[in-house]
Amino acid sequence: MTLYLTESEGVSISKAGFVITIYGVGAIAGAYLGGKLTDKIGFYYIQLFALIGGGLHFILLGQVRDYWSICTVAFFLSVVSESFRPANASAVAHYSDEANRTRSFTLNRLAINLGWAVGGALGGFVAARSYHLLFWIDGLTNFCAALILWLMLAPSRNKIKNETLQEENIVGKAISAYKDKPYILFLLMNIIFAATFFQLFTTIPVYFKQVLEMSEGDIGIVMALNGLIITVFEMVIIKNLEGKKTAIFYIRVGCFLTGLSFIVLNLLPPSFMLSIVFITIVTFGEIIEMPFAATYWVSRSNSKNRGQYAALFTISWATAQIVGPWTGANIAQYWGFNTLWWVVGTVCILSIAGYRWIQIISPLKKKKD
Repeated sequence: MTLYLTESEGVSISKAGFVITIYGVGAIAGAYLGGKLTDKIGFYYIQLFALIGGGLHFILLGQVRDYWSICTVAFFLSVVSESFRPANASAVAHYSDEANRTRSFTLNRLAINLGWAVGGALGGFVAARSYHLLFWIDGLTNFCAALILWLMLAPSRNKIKNETLQEENIVGKAISAYKDKPYILFLLMNIIFAATFFQLFTTIPVYFKQVLEMSEGDIGIVMALNGLIITVFEMVIIKNLEGKKTAIFYIRVGCFLTGLSFIVLNLLPPSFMLSIVFITIVTFGEIIEMPFAATYWVSRSNSKNRGQYAALFTISWATAQIVGPWTGANIAQYWGFNTLWWVVGTVCILSIAGYRWIQIISPLKKKKD
């Protein structure tokens, strides 16, 4: 989007950045609405609406030329598309059970990472020839996904699961996620972790370029290593960890590794090998933290309030995506990268104390770590 606006439409970088900010605000609104509507009418219909509506907005976005029209369409595109996330997370929780839930979210992450890798490569290829064709392809892929959803997961084709869902609705208690104090604290800790983690896609590439003096090709190779490690190791690791400790315990381990990865940047001499060490540690932190974070919010919900919990979890990530890159960039600009790595690494590790407190006060604590 940034390249499209600056290269094709002649928009300044600051104005392009504002469009991305608008998209972030829309993501928060979309997550809230998606979660609320998921609890009212079900995850299947919200996913279908988000895919079809998102497809239409993608195509429309490629047709508008006026800057403020682009801002408006980008906002509504974000609201509609991002309503998919809490609905999709609720669907994963519904179609899995306690024994394989973490692996289910891990498998979903694997699909997202593969889609990210393939989509990024194809997107770059198409954009080099026509940005407007890219918007059409984005829209049509949304329509294809909606068609697959309708063919494979329509309620009429999943009667057994729907009966189970009805039984859950009868016996489950609809406790508001907004009144769940341990969960609210969990969300605050997740914002801290996510704001730290998002440095991987914002300030880290700049650090690799300016301080480690790496070429764009070398940076691409190192960043691709993140996806490769996830693809090869994540399912195996989660399968061996699931059920042996509480979700909060593994979240703390993931936070420690993530924080450590940034501190290592200040402890070892700058070199290409340092980038490999960093990306390896931060990726294993991601592998351990993220699937169990998803498991935790599901464990506190039921079919009647799952949309609320999913929405707040999605909003915590959207908030971090707005706050993290902006804060990190300013620290790096005014105080230097070394200060930034000490700050984000220390804050991420200190968040372990918050997660430990959640484990103490949480009524869902089942195992002693």
